[in-house]
Amino acid sequence: MTPRPPHAHRFLAPAQVAELLDIGVDEVIALVHAGQLRGAPLGTPARWRIEEPSIEEYLDAQVEEARRMALWRQSQAASFPELWGSATQIV
Repeated sequence: MTPRPPHAHRFLAPAQVAELLDIGVDEVIALVHAGQLRGAPLGTPARWRIEEPSIEEYLDAQVEEARRMALWRQSQAASFPELWGSATQIV
């Protein structure tokens, strides 16, 4: 078996992606339609295939979103004096 060139993408079936992400096949197709995963119908008859690198990009985006939401929740729980220091009274 010859090695793939570094720029060549591997394409996975929706069922394979669903198994990797632990979601349903319909959810995988919905992610493709939403633009969160890159995929296209290939072959005859056409069957959906998802670019393998887009899975890692999707997961990275999900991790970043979770990180931002955690920071947002922390900022909402903090009191203003904790964030801006105690107010000084002007006379």
